[in-house]
Amino acid sequence: MIDVEPINLNTMRRAIVWFKNDLRLQDNETLQKAVEWADEIIPVFCYNENWDTQTQFGTKKIGKHRKQFLFQSMMELEEQLAERNSGLVFCKGNPIHEILRLAKLYNAQRVYAKKEVAYEEITELKNLNEQLLKSGITLELYSTSTLYHATDLPFSIRDIPEMFTNFRKQVEKDSIVRNEINTPDNFKSPQLEKVNWSDYFTPIKNDERASFHFIGGENQANKRLTEFIQAGHINHYKQKRDQLYGANYSSKFSPWLALGCISPRTIYHHIKNFENQYGANDSTYWLIFELIWRDFFRFSFKKHPRDFFLQQGISKKTIEFSHNKNNFVAWKNSETVQNLINAFMNELKETGFMSNRGRQIVASYFIYELKCDWRYGASWFEEQLIDYDPCSNWGNWAYIAGVGNDPRGGRIFNIDKQAEQFDKDFSFRNKWLSILSSEKSSNNIESNTIKT
Repeated sequence: MIDVEPINLNTMRRAIVWFKNDLRLQDNETLQKAVEWADEIIPVFCYNENWDTQTQFGTKKIGKHRKQFLFQSMMELEEQLAERNSGLVFCKGNPIHEILRLAKLYNAQRVYAKKEVAYEEITELKNLNEQLLKSGITLELYSTSTLYHATDLPFSIRDIPEMFTNFRKQVEKDSIVRNEINTPDNFKSPQLEKVNWSDYFTPIKNDERASFHFIGGENQANKRLTEFIQAGHINHYKQKRDQLYGANYSSKFSPWLALGCISPRTIYHHIKNFENQYGANDSTYWLIFELIWRDFFRFSFKKHPRDFFLQQGISKKTIEFSHNKNNFVAWKNSETVQNLINAFMNELKETGFMSNRGRQIVASYFIYELKCDWRYGASWFEEQLIDYDPCSNWGNWAYIAGVGNDPRGGRIFNIDKQAEQFDKDFSFRNKWLSILSSEKSSNNIESNTIKT
């Protein structure tokens, strides 16, 4: 018999792994680094108590659709961790207080988490680090959200081009996409109690009109990836991506990307494997092109973490925006004079999703025809979207408003022309409107405009 020396709890290396919007095991550098260093890890997710409180724009930071997707993702993550002799600690409150409390409770010497680029999240990590250091606990941060790693870019963060085309050309020429990080084979945790998820959320019913029903989790993300690419839908992506309705006109990857149930590198390498087998085309490239757009917004936020949330954005222009409160309410409640806008907004409220074309149309209408402050629209999307992430959402709204990365100074869409081009047979409007009449709506659009 071989004598095994018992583990000395005083010298055991323990680490908190703080899962946020990186709810996966595959290609997760934060998890990998924690497993490499620690004898035991304690996976944690903290539901921020501020998410359900009202923002300065009268909206919440999370709505029912993304909340359901989030809890589905956490439930699956807990199952995956349990299969590897671990589990998930779920808490609700102020993340700074809760992570510090758990680190002390489990006698953890380190906390591992993903890097952030938006102002509120950066501030939260900074404050957490200050509190951890007072207790002799180290905060380790890693990048897990982008296609290109920040250290592989051909320029420093402060020199990131302000225009997407310049960014794209340089990274395509001079950067590489790294290989995925495999799921750790083995890791240990102390015995963790199973979460009773029914205490925290109640499932909602899917709207039968939706063309696609999203389910959170890493397995579901990989299932969708395989379905969309291997079935050949990717071959028609560039031609169909501007459609308004359907299961496969677009990839629908965005909710899983937003919560980190799948990494952009996983998608990229899956596409490359498909191209190696069946050949590349405009559509396979276009999906990678849009992953690069996603990177561009995230790195732009790293350069301008606060400015994207200001009225003038990153433009530094003196642009005077109006804000009509009544029109904001009418837009949110699908009560404008434009049936196409109302249909889009109904779809958003009932499903948490809207096509990319739809998002551009309703944003343009909100800013230029309803004369509303673009930040209110971005904030409403933050609450409603199942695939919300701060960089893509606020970056795109600023782009449409002419205060972001668009050198042309804003995008104004002709709503009638858009309806004729993308919903000529009224099929989309018929699906999402009970009455195709603007009589009710017209009374809700007023000219009572205030300056902000």
